[in-house]
Amino acid sequence: MVEFQNISKNYGQIIGVEHVCLKVNPGELFGLIGPDGAGKTTLFRMLTTLLLPDKGTIKFDGKDVVEQYRFMRENVGYMPGTFSLYQDLTVEENLNFFATLFGTTIKKNYALIKEIYQHIEPYKNRRAGDLSGGMKQKLALSCALIHKPLLLVLDEPTTGVDAVSRKEFWDMLKRLKEDGLTILVSTAYMDEASLCDRVALIQDGKIMKVDTPAGIINQFDKPLYAVTGDNTQRLLKFLRVTPHIVSAQPFGESIHISMSDVQHLPVVEKAISGQDNAARISKITPTIEDCFMDLMLLQNEQ
Repeated sequence: MVEFQNISKNYGQIIGVEHVCLKVNPGELFGLIGPDGAGKTTLFRMLTTLLLPDKGTIKFDGKDVVEQYRFMRENVGYMPGTFSLYQDLTVEENLNFFATLFGTTIKKNYALIKEIYQHIEPYKNRRAGDLSGGMKQKLALSCALIHKPLLLVLDEPTTGVDAVSRKEFWDMLKRLKEDGLTILVSTAYMDEASLCDRVALIQDGKIMKVDTPAGIINQFDKPLYAVTGDNTQRLLKFLRVTPHIVSAQPFGESIHISMSDVQHLPVVEKAISGQDNAARISKITPTIEDCFMDLMLLQNEQ
């Protein structure tokens, strides 16, 4: 459905994205996972023809998005990272406006948005600017879907939204995917990666890994442990200079450490206990975030 072919984009001396190759299959819920400034928005803006790539081509449904930009714009539903609807218009007026832009009506395509829109329909006469974050999110998604797009592009849709609304939103995406819609979503929340069919981990404009969430985790090949103690910051500094520890990263109240070989565990345990009598170390299963940090370390070494 979507193919990025050796895409590069720079902003003067600043690299936006570099040599990105990526494919999104029809009917797939694909996640672009990375921190702020990684290049996610740049890729999405080039896909939706808001920016032109410096190098490479992007294809949507087999068509070059630059040459066939009208086809792209008519068949994509785009939800940018910041709320971009008309704040002074009501919920219903915003939805009517976007339906009219695409030559359709709310009535004609109501079935497409019913499950989402019914949550905010009781407030259809309220101005969009007066909605809560979760309600703004549902309105923006409804406006992106009202013209029955082939592809839904969502740029960090859950940023700044409460945990309950985040879960509701991903439940909605899952149902849309089950109906056959192709969805491309970006997020800086690593825990959301597990909700996608496949993900691409991106940092500094480069794709580090593309696979299923389970596939990425299964490729983590280092012994991984969680360390807790009385003084996390002091312990973190110590662990980062301790022999045999490849990396030490803070995760909430604990520190995740990876080692070059499990045989070094007794030596590491002895060093940790000598630094902090209250320190505890336990073996853990890696998460997507652990894998991301490991890939970042490898990329920096290269």
